[in-house]
Amino acid sequence: MEKILQDFRERIQAASAHKTALRIQGGASKSWYGQQSVGELLDTRAYAGIVAYEPTELVITARCGTPLAQIEAALDQHHQMLAFEPPRFNQHATLGGMLAAGLSGPRRATVGAVRDFVLGASLMDGRGELLHFGGQVMKNVAGYDVSRLLAGSMGTLGLITDISIKVLPKPFAETTLVFALSEAEALTRLNQWGGQALPISASAWHVGRLMLRLSGAEAAIRSAKKQLGGEEVKDAASYWHSLREQTHEFFAQDDEHGLWRLSLPSSAAPSQLTGKSMIEWGGAQRWLFTDENPQHIRDAASRAGGHASLFRAGDKSVGVFAPLTPAVAKIHRNLKAAFDPAGIFNPGRMYSDL
Repeated sequence: MEKILQDFRERIQAASAHKTALRIQGGASKSWYGQQSVGELLDTRAYAGIVAYEPTELVITARCGTPLAQIEAALDQHHQMLAFEPPRFNQHATLGGMLAAGLSGPRRATVGAVRDFVLGASLMDGRGELLHFGGQVMKNVAGYDVSRLLAGSMGTLGLITDISIKVLPKPFAETTLVFALSEAEALTRLNQWGGQALPISASAWHVGRLMLRLSGAEAAIRSAKKQLGGEEVKDAASYWHSLREQTHEFFAQDDEHGLWRLSLPSSAAPSQLTGKSMIEWGGAQRWLFTDENPQHIRDAASRAGGHASLFRAGDKSVGVFAPLTPAVAKIHRNLKAAFDPAGIFNPGRMYSDL
């Protein structure tokens, strides 16, 4: 593995010297995400393998090119999981791509996002130096939390090499309930339930049906079912998997419209935007296929207290991610300059000037 790291270092140093862009890529499962990728390919898949896994410590450490399928198979042997349910989108998805994209699945609203589970990471910067942040224990909180900063950075700060992730035991039991509710009724119920001690682990509303997943001890689930009502759905695991991987019929490719992701307060009222919609995360994540003007979409999200990003397809010239305020944009530029002074890593993947 040292030979592979040395090869990475030489590629990076040469690219920095000549100011040649590098396109960092693992399994290419999320190559469509963000702005258009440019530069020479730097493939991470050779640097793979689980470095350490101690089930009793609830921590796994692996190299960036390790397939997510391999990670999840190892965890499954000990009835453990990546609790934030990261989407793969194809069988080639890697651990490094998971952290760089920073995407989480249906359970995110109740357990936290990718960044909340990152304990430590190693990064090769634009000078070819290998930097280490955080550690492999949950009590390691000293210094700047750069390892979590890497979540969602889209490979713009450097080459992520190794990652330590906190894992959790799988729940003893799970069941899913379905309710016939309008969008407004579903949002009201979700906000009411959110303030109660209920074992809710995921929710999704689409075309008049609210799906609610309960996870935990058998007794807690029985009590919640009695309190909530609804109709129990048999074999619902495939439904939640289809949401995580976006194979659900809602996400079928819409050739006319882009897929927008609206991040809003869970208490936000139903959107007045036209189009086809789905709601997750207790109302905090809302998906929308629409032909509305992009600025109109972003203004509506801002008025509701959130932001909107063009998740998939559509006209990316309008910008994929929500525009940054001047102060936040300056922080991004300073971070980019500190880790990647020559600007070689995935330039423009998040914003045109980064």
